[in-house]
Amino acid sequence: MTRVNTMGSLEETCASLRAQISATEEQLAGLKRDLASAEAHSVCENQSDEQRWPLLQEEYKRYGRQMIVSQIGLQGQLKLRSAKVLLVGAGGLGCPAAQYLAGAGVGTIGLIDGDTVEVSNLHRQVLHRTANVGKYKVDSAIESLRDLNPHPTYIAHRTHLTPNEAPAIFQDYDIILDCTDNPATRYLISDTAVLCGKPLVSASALRTEGQLMVLNNPLEHQGTRPEDHVIDAVVSCADGGIIGPVVGTMGVLQALEAIKVITTPEPAEGTTRPRDPPSLHIFSAYSSPLVRTIRLRSRRANCAVCSAEATVSLDTIRSGSTDYVFFCGSANLPSLLSPEERISAREYNQRQSVPSESHTVIDVRDEAQFGICSLENSINIPISTVLASNSARPTEQAAQLPSWVPSELATDSTHPIYVVCRLGNDSQIVVKKMKDLGLDQHGKRFIGDIRGGFKSWKDQVDPEWPEY
Repeated sequence: MTRVNTMGSLEETCASLRAQISATEEQLAGLKRDLASAEAHSVCENQSDEQRWPLLQEEYKRYGRQMIVSQIGLQGQLKLRSAKVLLVGAGGLGCPAAQYLAGAGVGTIGLIDGDTVEVSNLHRQVLHRTANVGKYKVDSAIESLRDLNPHPTYIAHRTHLTPNEAPAIFQDYDIILDCTDNPATRYLISDTAVLCGKPLVSASALRTEGQLMVLNNPLEHQGTRPEDHVIDAVVSCADGGIIGPVVGTMGVLQALEAIKVITTPEPAEGTTRPRDPPSLHIFSAYSSPLVRTIRLRSRRANCAVCSAEATVSLDTIRSGSTDYVFFCGSANLPSLLSPEERISAREYNQRQSVPSESHTVIDVRDEAQFGICSLENSINIPISTVLASNSARPTEQAAQLPSWVPSELATDSTHPIYVVCRLGNDSQIVVKKMKDLGLDQHGKRFIGDIRGGFKSWKDQVDPEWPEY
């Protein structure tokens, strides 16, 4: 009897919920009809206003504080509204840049990025939210931008920029912002912008420093490839680290430079803009002054893109014959050690659990990373310290060894030495360095690295190991 009553109660609950859903759907349909009617009425009113005023009444309120600045004015605001800006990258640089361009009233904002939002992005990529982890970055960013300003047209390119597609995409925009941290993509962006005649605002950021420059503005100043001026670090934010406000500052400066390019009045008829060469602005968060400016040389007479001897064209870019990945070098570091000189994280864990097998673990991450997490009894020797030491092979006397070599290693002991880092690249370098110093005693002592570093340690041994 109790079971019958329970089943009856569940059926009543389901019926009640269905009725509520039906009523809610009917109410939603009514609201949609009301919204469509209100929007149609608003369009009619706006069309009437536009006959008298070039901006909507809401736009005057929204951009008023900006328009009363003499460098902008009404004409500058109209230029912003008609401008089309493409941001390549919707990460640490692209988020603040897009945010301020949307706030300023740029009419069309395109975002191109094939990545999805990760938790590790959130401390610096300010358009993304925790709820959007897993979404395409461009979709997450546009969602926030629409909340900020519904007036611009937002275009999502859910892909990584490719040579085949880059020229066609760039042609639809007036100005390009390079918000990437990939050297090969930077060359692709630079060359395509030059050949398409588009001004380019390029920035980079790593750790506590950033760099910024504007190229192809005015367009007669084409040239200045990244190969001439190092504007990006080979190390990405994921590997080298970054303080959020540093990359945010560079992204905001990109937006500012783009606004300047868009709103700067055209020179009077018969005159030209000043032909000063571009400048490289270097930001350093822990230095005084915060910003230094370096004047860059003009384009080279034999520039591969914009000179009479040019070897790069839109056709070579589209066809793929200009291989940017090959030109910049492979992103995957080759293995420096033989398989016999490396062990897996799982194998090391098994060895270190045997009490009778004494050994030494050298952690070559920097001090900050070592402070986040480390293996018990490991010794921290940052790779920067190792590389800064004299590379010459010493004599057999321990006193001749570099100062970074711990005293317990400068003995005749044959206890093995294991070297570990974050991803398994730096550890290989240090293993070779230690062998060059003769610490392996001509092969009597094993010196090797833990393959894959702490990433493999988390995957194979300790799933609770902090991931940063």
